Amino acid sequence: MAQLQFKGKTFVQNHHLLVKYHELVPVKAKSLTDKVTLHDNLIIYGDNLKALKALLPLYAGKIDCIYIDPPYNTGNEKWAYNDSVNSPMMQDWLGKVVDREDLTRHDKWLCMMMPRLKILKDLLKSEGVIMVSIDDNEAHHFRCLMDEVFGEENFIAQLVCEKGRKNDAKLFSVGHEYILIYARSMDTLKQRKTIWREDKPGAKEIQDEYLRLRALHGSDSNAIQEGLRDFYKQLPKNHPSKKHSRYGNVDDNGVWRDDNMSWPGGGGPSYDVIHPKTRKPCVVPEGGWRYATIEKMNEMIAAGVVVFREDHTEPPIRKTYLVRSLSPESNGNGEEEDASDIGIQVAGSYFYRSALQATNVLVSIFGKKVFENPKDHEVLARLIRYVTQGNQRALVLDSFAGTGTTGHAVLALNESDKGSRRFILVECEDYADSITAERVRRVIKGVPISKDEALRKGLGGSFSFFKLGKAIELESILDGNGLPTYEELARYVFYTATGEEFDERAINEKRRFIGESRNYQVFLFYEPDVAKLKNLALTLDMAKSLPPLKKDKRRLVFAPTKYLDQEHLDQFRIDFAQLPYEIYELTR
Repeated sequence: MAQLQFKGKTFVQNHHLLVKYHELVPVKAKSLTDKVTLHDNLIIYGDNLKALKALLPLYAGKIDCIYIDPPYNTGNEKWAYNDSVNSPMMQDWLGKVVDREDLTRHDKWLCMMMPRLKILKDLLKSEGVIMVSIDDNEAHHFRCLMDEVFGEENFIAQLVCEKGRKNDAKLFSVGHEYILIYARSMDTLKQRKTIWREDKPGAKEIQDEYLRLRALHGSDSNAIQEGLRDFYKQLPKNHPSKKHSRYGNVDDNGVWRDDNMSWPGGGGPSYDVIHPKTRKPCVVPEGGWRYATIEKMNEMIAAGVVVFREDHTEPPIRKTYLVRSLSPESNGNGEEEDASDIGIQVAGSYFYRSALQATNVLVSIFGKKVFENPKDHEVLARLIRYVTQGNQRALVLDSFAGTGTTGHAVLALNESDKGSRRFILVECEDYADSITAERVRRVIKGVPISKDEALRKGLGGSFSFFKLGKAIELESILDGNGLPTYEELARYVFYTATGEEFDERAINEKRRFIGESRNYQVFLFYEPDVAKLKNLALTLDMAKSLPPLKKDKRRLVFAPTKYLDQEHLDQFRIDFAQLPYEIYELTR
């Protein structure tokens, strides 16, 4: 695979591993909940690289969907590179605004994005999906970077989002953006036979009317059919159900329209289908019969799915139901269309949505314009629902939260289907409270002037506000007068080594066991006594005495030193880690 090269790449490839874990400090006054907790909807104020690292202990491998809207690097956004990387060149970049005259602006942007993407990948579930808004300034670079971090085999689509025509353009009106979509693992999606579909606009209203008429008229399909056709006539011209008025027939199985009997794409089979009245073979469609065998055709005729015309001079028609209740099952012989409801559709890779709609929504919430180019919460809600396939418990993360559009989208989805999805928003700018969180507060409580009825009433929900605290460092448990307790050091080494939540109840000091992570059983050989510490080492007898190992785990062992070679470490599936250097400073 071809790789993108840029200044600073060698320094940021593994920078995410060197970022220290930081505390997440709850701010009750800015939260909207009875109990502030990291298991609530979250809004986090602080550097998003550090915040993402701080989320790993609780949320690694647990996020269903990530959406981010990073700076597009237009040269007009006044963003600055702020990652403290150990490189003189990059130290010189710190705090300097990136503008169009900056010859390294693409390098800086890629250096900023790479470590964030690597942590985002760690946060995703194996079946999770990441969506990234971007435009032509960095789209070509970013696609290469995403291929490198997520794997080009995990690329799903590059959506084109048309936002409106620019009539003052000199050559072409470029009014579109992109949304790049990657899977955490396409292999997982394939193994789970994942298929994404969404409701066709207007289809639900038709089905709801059919069910109402069915309740009113019972088994009288003719009366239901007449009522449904009257329903289409009284709809406004631009109503989304109007375009589905071909679904004007009703039988015991539901609403249907006539469809052709041709094999999709042509080249289908040819065999005799005898007309029940004339007793002559029906004309074969130009593309061949829809069904692969005469046996399958007869099965569908018996099921009432195939309807003959007046005579054999025309092919019969096939009933296509608005919602599938009686259709042939897909068998890989050209009948895939029948395998899913006709009331749903696969999303296209191009869509139009005026940028003014998102701006108007934000103005209605705040009463004035507070942000340039906000994202559209309805577009995000549609995409989140689509890529999570309606998972009402999905966990959604946005680490470039801006105006809180993603939070609004999640709350709107929950209000619409009574779901319990959660969001995590991270914003590094000073408006994290005044805009990001404030928007979420207002849509939860209600916006009286909104044209949307649900938003006027309030979408409901809660969130906990956190700010990024100080780094979690060994110095914080060393008071200068002695060594940390066993439990204090256990907490530090477990958390920093695994990035997972530490449970002090799991400690068994006698067996040197301090906890279990996704990959390790973790052990700590340590005594808060200088004399004992100087003579403590991992030996062969100690390795043999360790508790039995689970089949899918390795042992992570912390000790002052070891008297085992690599062969013995491999034999006992031990990854050895020396105690932090600061410990030895105290033993001098």
